[in-house]
Amino acid sequence: MTLLSKEPVKRVERILRDFNPSKKIIVLDTSARTANDAAASLGCEIGAIVKSLLFKTENSFTLFLVAGDKKASLNKIKKTLNIKDASMASADDVKNSTGFTIGGVSPIGHLKKIDIFIDNSLERFTSLFAAAGHPNCVFEINFVDLQKITNGSIKEITE
Repeated sequence: MTLLSKEPVKRVERILRDFNPSKKIIVLDTSARTANDAAASLGCEIGAIVKSLLFKTENSFTLFLVAGDKKASLNKIKKTLNIKDASMASADDVKNSTGFTIGGVSPIGHLKKIDIFIDNSLERFTSLFAAAGHPNCVFEINFVDLQKITNGSIKEITE
């Protein structure tokens, strides 16, 4: 069984192909579980890696897409959402909400509807790389298309 035949990867691939038929999943020989791993595997800047971070936000979950060289700011997240409390989602919550395991959480193809916010610092890169449902699978996309395919709101959410 290849990585491309795994259900979470196929879910991402369907959405990518519907969005742009020329888009393909990149299967890496090495892990892209962390932003550092992904950048080393792809030979790109760490900031060009899109980290998909799921936060538990009062009564729901919200996904934040952040550059690999940045750290999400809890204060900015709370201010953006106008809430008092937010925390990183547990591994079980990530799996249940997105259908992906940590290290392979894609910005697209979630099992449940999730609000998405994109950090504006990602805009500085021509090409971005995001997880595609497995720690060894990614896809390449530009900032404008990332916003379009996720319908994400662009905000400043990093420290």
